[in-house]
Amino acid sequence: MSSSGKPLPSTTLPRLPIMTFGEPWPDLNDGLTYRDLIPPPHAGLYQPSESFTYMRLVMFLALLTIFRSLFFIFWLPNNLTGLTVIEYYSKKYKNSAPVQGWLQRIKNKQIKVDGAVITDPNTILRAGSELVYHRLPWKEPHAPYLLEVLFEDNDLIALNKPSGLQVLPGGLFQQRTVLSQLEWRANKGTSSCKQPHAVPVHRLGRGTSGVLLCAKTKLAKSCLAAYFADGTSAVGNESCNNARFNSTRKISKFYRALVNGIIDQDQVVIDQPIGLVKYPGVAKGLYVASASGKLALSKVSILERNVKNSSTLVQVEIQSGRPHQIRIHLSFIGHPLLGDPLYVAGGQPSCFDPEFIDESFAQDGDLRIQFQGTADIICMHISCFLLTPLHMSRSRLSHHFPLFCRQRRKSAEVDIGNEPMNLSV
Repeated sequence: MSSSGKPLPSTTLPRLPIMTFGEPWPDLNDGLTYRDLIPPPHAGLYQPSESFTYMRLVMFLALLTIFRSLFFIFWLPNNLTGLTVIEYYSKKYKNSAPVQGWLQRIKNKQIKVDGAVITDPNTILRAGSELVYHRLPWKEPHAPYLLEVLFEDNDLIALNKPSGLQVLPGGLFQQRTVLSQLEWRANKGTSSCKQPHAVPVHRLGRGTSGVLLCAKTKLAKSCLAAYFADGTSAVGNESCNNARFNSTRKISKFYRALVNGIIDQDQVVIDQPIGLVKYPGVAKGLYVASASGKLALSKVSILERNVKNSSTLVQVEIQSGRPHQIRIHLSFIGHPLLGDPLYVAGGQPSCFDPEFIDESFAQDGDLRIQFQGTADIICMHISCFLLTPLHMSRSRLSHHFPLFCRQRRKSAEVDIGNEPMNLSV
């Protein structure tokens, strides 16, 4: 930035040596530990203070009487005192495993109550009891482990995340994540004591490659998280037009994607809301195009049309950061990502997506259950190729284009595959 406040011309730096890090994944992960505390019978009921007036106290007691009557009629599930261990787990975590699965886990000595291993599934639980369930180690599905460093200073590190690698733990991927590699990198060559490590400040889908920002300090984490959140919150307050698309964001996000079909318009602005709906096999629900959802904003620019293969190479700039926004928006306009196993025209799901199906109990308790999906790498053609955090001394972070972009041309003069990595001042 010049003294006059005008941005300096972008300078393409020479290609820097590629710096990578990553440790091969162990055959088995470390398993997981889940803790629960049994609350007292009427935990959470409001107790009136001495400052309550007489009338308020009468009203409170009347409401309490009604509540107690309903409590005994319907037996509220939060009253867990008196339940057996098998009743507790099979009711509270019925989506994790059937009764037979929890019985097998008890038989495997995977559950403790107040520090003692439980072998009797009919053990009665008391108020204040602590339950600990240890999920046995399992072999996680294949995932790449090498990460390329695009930029690093004392506050943050920018990585080139490969497709097929999950950012944060979830589902079958509890160890094979970007977060694990960052932790191992920070603790490499140190004592047994855990060292502070960088953490991702935004998410890229497992099937998405590209630039991932990770904070190395608490201040950087809070600032970057606020920057990403600002763009999303501004969407609901501004009209969706090109003039205001970049007005409030401190970080701009650009993606390259290959979609099915030929998009006729040279530029499309999509403001379709995205919401959560119930979906079989997905406990938390599935994000889809929904009129009752939260507003999302994407700007799609056409880079190349391939009539022969009936596909279009696009650049997508997103203002908001809704889950699976690009997948949903492109499918909503009738052009889903090439290789997307879930979303079809209209922004709706077509089948089970292995990224969302929790197969965890098939990996534990010695169960053998057949599933429609697997957790293989999702080969979608999408990459976050450019981030522009305006607060940094180097305001452009980009990476080498993936194979599906290298085989195409942005124009007659510029070969996308040969573009150098730009870190423009």
